[in-house]
Amino acid sequence: MADRWNYAFEGTSPTIHDDAHVSRDATLVGDVEVGRDASVWPGVVLRGDVAPVRVGAESAVGDNAVLHASEVGDRVMVGHGAVLNEAAVEDGALVGFNATVNSGVVVGEGSIVAAGTIFPEDLTVPAESFVRGVPARTTPLSETDVDAEEIFEAYHSGRYADLAERHEDLFDRS
Repeated sequence: MADRWNYAFEGTSPTIHDDAHVSRDATLVGDVEVGRDASVWPGVVLRGDVAPVRVGAESAVGDNAVLHASEVGDRVMVGHGAVLNEAAVEDGALVGFNATVNSGVVVGEGSIVAAGTIFPEDLTVPAESFVRGVPARTTPLSETDVDAEEIFEAYHSGRYADLAERHEDLFDRS
């Protein structure tokens, strides 16, 4: 994958599962692991220098997102332009476009983060929450009109894996 920007850092190089899709225009640095059927789109930066970056199985990291020293679980959607810095997003969660997830934040399993949300440091979001605003405010999904099932179906990362398969020139799987 000569066109992809993969860089070792202090002797540690990125690891990409054979069934993952990583755009040749993404930048991966150091201790980075991309899981099975995950997709990493153009302009993404995954920087594992001060701590690891993990992208779980069937997760999608959208165009121009930045993950620094952060972990996303399985079946997570990270929207275009989102920034995660020393944060964790648990399985089945969705982080909207241009959200900023600051140091020490944990987004609970099955939660939805609205586009443009900005988290203060060290916030823990319970599972199945809806988070929005500046600063971030958390409400249990059960107390909202948000249809999580509909949102997850519309944006499920499996659709992104299928889309990635169709982008022959964008993803080099050799």
